Amino acid sequence: MARFLCALRSLPFREVPGWGVRGRAGRGGLGASTGPGDAGRTRASQAPPPPPGFRFPFTCQDLGARLLVLDLALTFSGSSFGTPLPAHLLPSKTAGWSLTKRKPVLSKSEWQKKLTPEQFHVTREKGTEPPFSGIYLNNKESGMYHCVCCDSPLFSSEKKYCSGTGWPSFSEAHGTSGSDESDTGILRRVDTSLGPARTEVVCKQCEAHLGHVFPDGPGPTGQRFCINSVALKFKPSKH
Repeated sequence: MARFLCALRSLPFREVPGWGVRGRAGRGGLGASTGPGDAGRTRASQAPPPPPGFRFPFTCQDLGARLLVLDLALTFSGSSFGTPLPAHLLPSKTAGWSLTKRKPVLSKSEWQKKLTPEQFHVTREKGTEPPFSGIYLNNKESGMYHCVCCDSPLFSSEKKYCSGTGWPSFSEAHGTSGSDESDTGILRRVDTSLGPARTEVVCKQCEAHLGHVFPDGPGPTGQRFCINSVALKFKPSKH
């Protein structure tokens, strides 16, 4: 960012030869007199010549160059006029890497080799495991639930509860502070695949589909993170 701002300041200023815009007599230009009633108005509209050595701050070409550099600086800093872009609106892949992640994104064939068919279907193809079939539905051990694809910590057992819906449920993601989820391992995205808009939950690290979040959970958050067991890997706490 600092390099872009330095480049912005270092662009040269240019002197503009001439001052104002003058028309040509008899051609209907801006400086031409078209009649008695226009003579005084025309003379008043003509700008006086510039003082010796006068320099405009920049030409149109310079302004365009400066705006381009500023646009690049804002793009690479992930913000627009000081306002951070939402994470789900940032570019997701560049040359095989995600701008918001720390690890390279695997290809489809690589994911298929790494995951079981059911894990691949749920996490990479946005599938859903049958209700009441998940291995973690009734798990009551203390520990952390990680992403099955990239091992990123997602949900703590302390926030797990029985919702009776048939899928593991959590009241909030690990790392949540109040309503701030910037330090969590999840992202929210709008999902209209079934018609009505729902809120999809994906892994921030590898974009694995985890499940959905609904506003019918317990207090104080009132949220229910409905997560597929096959998208998770549980690690018990060390005592």
